[in-house]
Amino acid sequence: MNQAFLTGLNGVQMHEFGIDNISNNLANINTIGYRATTVEFATLFEKVMSQGESKSPMENSVGIGARVQANAMDRSQGVLMLTDSSTDLAIDGDGWFGVQHKSGEVLYTRGGNFTFDAERSLVAYDGMYVLGTIGNNIQNGVLTQTLSEVPLAAPDAQQTLNFPRDLIYPVEPTTTVSFSGNLGISDDPLGMNAIVISDEDAYERKDLRLLFEKSSVQPNEGVHWDIKAELMDKDGVTVFDTQTGLARFDSSGGLIGFELPALDNNGTPLLVDLGSGFEGITSVDSRPNSSSSQANGLEHGDLLGYNVGLDGNIEASFSNGRSSAVGRIAVYHFNNDQGLESVSSTHFRENANSGDAYFYQDASGQYALGAYLQTHRLENSNVRYDVGMTDLIIMQRAYMANAKSITTGDELIQKALQM
Repeated sequence: MNQAFLTGLNGVQMHEFGIDNISNNLANINTIGYRATTVEFATLFEKVMSQGESKSPMENSVGIGARVQANAMDRSQGVLMLTDSSTDLAIDGDGWFGVQHKSGEVLYTRGGNFTFDAERSLVAYDGMYVLGTIGNNIQNGVLTQTLSEVPLAAPDAQQTLNFPRDLIYPVEPTTTVSFSGNLGISDDPLGMNAIVISDEDAYERKDLRLLFEKSSVQPNEGVHWDIKAELMDKDGVTVFDTQTGLARFDSSGGLIGFELPALDNNGTPLLVDLGSGFEGITSVDSRPNSSSSQANGLEHGDLLGYNVGLDGNIEASFSNGRSSAVGRIAVYHFNNDQGLESVSSTHFRENANSGDAYFYQDASGQYALGAYLQTHRLENSNVRYDVGMTDLIIMQRAYMANAKSITTGDELIQKALQM
């Protein structure tokens, strides 16, 4: 009688714990990044009723209750939901985002509902700072280096990700201008123009003007043209540099060679390329006069926004069509995810059971994410409503059965006392 009472009491306590756990899972069914937990029970010591090897379907032992063995984490992937925010991220695979509390403590989460705060730091919904690696290619609001990717630093060297609201892609001065076209054999001077980009003023362009005039002394075969190159402002008022040279053509009009010193593009040498043979500038009488030019260099670009790639690289895109990686979000891994200590519904702390956080490494020894990041996505809770409700009914029935055993034991005790 006492055994039935104590076993029932123990069962009520255990199943109450299970009901609480399932209820908590169901309450967080729409919590971003929530990982469900499953209660695992283990039986306490059992008393063997007989030592014989009976093949009876009836058990030959009597248990004295159960205990909670573990509250295991469900590591299955939650559903990835589409969002309209470019800073919403979901880990497609194994791993955890690292977030830092203002106190300096580092926690880990699957919730990627991030945003930029007033100081332009990437933060989680609760204000914790997202951890990653800074590219160190921004200085005083100007991009100092174009990077295709930012290599991850060591796990213990990750830092908060802060980026400027205003960022400029610097001017790339023109260093080479290539001309093509036909001069013909006319004695009239001919001009060709090209647009040149200078770092003197990020918002201004310069004009490079070539003036071709037949040389006063001509060879026996072919033709020579004197070249005058002027680098001036777009209005043609101010001339910054002038160089002269010579272009030599054979009797068929193909370019044999040319000499033209480099012009000074505000400290950057500017080379003029006229081509060779019939590739570039020609002097053929049967062709009409024509000209075209192509120059390298790039105007400055204003920041359009930040985007996150599948590999975690944070890219800054600019109005001049260029982009550059400026940082990289870290994805942490553990030897035993089950051992992480739960701090809140979505945040966990590493401990001796989980082991230290680490990064995967590729074949070259570089740190890698070990998972893909999905942008405009959030990982919803991995709680299954149908499974949760079924388990809840089972737990409630088991709770009621154990409660009944307590009342039955109490009734037996009352009968014994009455006898």
